[in-house]
Order: sequence, then structure tokens, then C-alpha cells
Amino acid sequence: MEDKAQSSISFTPTEFISVVNQTLEYAYSSAVIVGEVASFKVNQGKWVFFDLKDDESSVGCFMSLWSLRVPLEDGMKIAVRGIPKITKWGKFSFTVQAVQPVGEGSLKKAYELLKKKLAAEGLFAIDKKRQISTDLSKIGVISSTQAAGYADFIKIMNARWGGLKIQVAHTQVQGMDAPDQIIRALNYFNEKSEVEVIAILRGGGSADDLAAFNDEKLVRAIAASKIPVITGIGHEVDESLADLAADVRASTPSNAAEMLTKDRAEEKQKLKRAINRIKQATLQELERTKNANREKVDKISQGLVLKYINPMLQNGRDKIKKCRELIWEKFLECQKNNEHIVKILEAMNPEKVLKQGYAILSGKVSPGNVVKITTFNHELEALIQNMTERSKK
Repeated sequence: MEDKAQSSISFTPTEFISVVNQTLEYAYSSAVIVGEVASFKVNQGKWVFFDLKDDESSVGCFMSLWSLRVPLEDGMKIAVRGIPKITKWGKFSFTVQAVQPVGEGSLKKAYELLKKKLAAEGLFAIDKKRQISTDLSKIGVISSTQAAGYADFIKIMNARWGGLKIQVAHTQVQGMDAPDQIIRALNYFNEKSEVEVIAILRGGGSADDLAAFNDEKLVRAIAASKIPVITGIGHEVDESLADLAADVRASTPSNAAEMLTKDRAEEKQKLKRAINRIKQATLQELERTKNANREKVDKISQGLVLKYINPMLQNGRDKIKKCRELIWEKFLECQKNNEHIVKILEAMNPEKVLKQGYAILSGKVSPGNVVKITTFNHELEALIQNMTERSKK
């Protein structure tokens, strides 16, 4: 029988570690371990060390501080993705590539720690938020195109307005890979695209499902975006650090669609009201102009009256006055003549003559004829017996 010890392969320590690491990398090119953080520490401001344990075992973990994108503390439950390795000192270590808190308590703790840190840096400052117009033509969307939230967003966009150009970057929206994919999409839109706003969308889910949106690098990328960002993540009660960093936070993907578009029916009503206001304003202006013109006409008329008509009227009044004076003079003259004629007539009145003692003789005056003699009180008849000529001196 062959001695097994003699058939064993001989290695130097360096060779052995290299072969084992190759074997581990082949067998476990990427592994995820879930456990509780213990003995967390940072060395030289560059390297992170901690143990990941459960009730029976513990795994030593190592990563660069630059790769740590969520705050960690002892006692937090996390999931880490990485590669198992043997260090050159012969110790087993798990080289961590990504970290994500697990469970409500750990997620909340990581959320509060990172929120406090980023708020102190001013990433969530209100005065840095930009307004997003509803007069848009090109919108960039970062979401999973298979997700119900994305379908709701597109449906409402088309129903409310339509005709918008939407450029979509399909990414994962949960899990450890989601933050980096969303960051790459943000960088693409900022560097290559001409969209006017970027919408990051994800429908509802558990706290673990939404944990990707509390990734520090993703939050910083949203805050640094040159293009305004709106988030529609989860339900109304859900709040992520991505929401706080965005320029506008919508409660849901559907709400994001409502905030980015005008309502067609409402815009029609606004247009009708605007037309009515213009109509009323036009009518009022016409009325005002008509009144102003009327006032001008009145002023012109008054000016014409003062300049031309009044002198004509005064001239007429003067002529009428003169005519009245002439008529009055004629009247007085006629009255005077009439009085004179009356006096003459009165002087020639036979009754007045008779009253003075004279008599009126009527009939043919010749001898032998009978004539009538009228006195003031009597009428007499007399026979003419003799008639002689009267001497006139």
C-alpha cells in the first residue's frame, strides 16, 4: 500500500495561501453573509475591521473605509457581500464589497446615523432645492421597467398630458447592486442626456426592500446632480435619505407623474377661464374707450359751442333784442298816432257838438223844402221859407 503522506503535495506557506485563495475564489466568487456586527473599528482612517457573528460562530471581516456606504455600530444586523480569503498571516478573513443593514432596528439605526451626518454637511438644506417646472418636454426616469410603480408612472403621465419624451434607465431598485446601478444612471443623464428632470421611481416594499435608497454614495450623487431630481419611492409613509436629498419628493411614483405634468382637463378649464377673462377685459376696455371718446366728443362739442355757436346765439339774441326795441318803438309811435286820431275823432263826434248847443241840419236846403233839425235833446222838422247867402269874412 502506498503511503498517503508520501503522496501529499508540498507547499510553501505563500503557495498554500495562494492555492487556497484560488480555490475559495472559484468556489465562492461572491458570497453573502448575514449576521450581527461586533468589534467594529476603523484603523488609520482607511481600513474597517469587524466581526460578523451569530449565536455560535464569528467571521472576521475587512473592507476599505471608502467602500463603507452605511454607518455601522456593534449590535447592528447586516448582510455583507464579499470574497473569503486567507491573509498572508494565515488568518481567515472575509473581504467585504458591499454592506446593507437588515431588519427594522438596524435599518433605522443606520438611517438615523447617516441622516445626522449628511444633514450636518448641508446635503438636505431647503435653500438648495430647485423648483421643477410642469412645462417639460424631456424626462429621464431611473427605475425597474418591470415594476408596477414604473407602469403606474407611465400610465398617469400619458393620461394627464402625453406627448412627452421619456428616456428610461432600467436598474435594480432593491438589493446591494441597486445603489451603484442607480448612480451610474444618474451620471449618464448628467453627462450624456438632455433631459430636464430625473425621476427616481420605486413602488412600495418592506424596509429591507427600500434600504438601497439610504446608501450614502447614492444620496450624495442625488444631491450633486446638475439636473433636478424628483423621487417617488415607496408609499407616502416611507421616507428615505434619497427623498431628503432630492429637489422634490413625491409620495409615490403615481404622485411623481402628477407633479411633473399638467392635467389636460384642468388646463382646458384654465384656458376657458383665461379666454373669458380676456373677453371681459376687452369688453371693459371697449366700454372705457367709448366713454372716453364720449367725453372727448362732449369736450369738443363744448369747445365748438364756446367758440362758434355761442357767438352765433349771442348775435341772434342781439338781433332779437334790437327787433324787440324797434317793434316797441313802432308800437309807441302807433299808440301815439292812435291817441291823436282818437282825440280828433272825439273832437268831431256829433254828440259832443250837439252837447255844446249846436244843431245838425239834414235834408235839401232850399226854399219850400222841409228839413230835419237835430239838437242834443230833440229832433225838429222845419219848412224853409226863405234862404239867403251867408257873408264869409
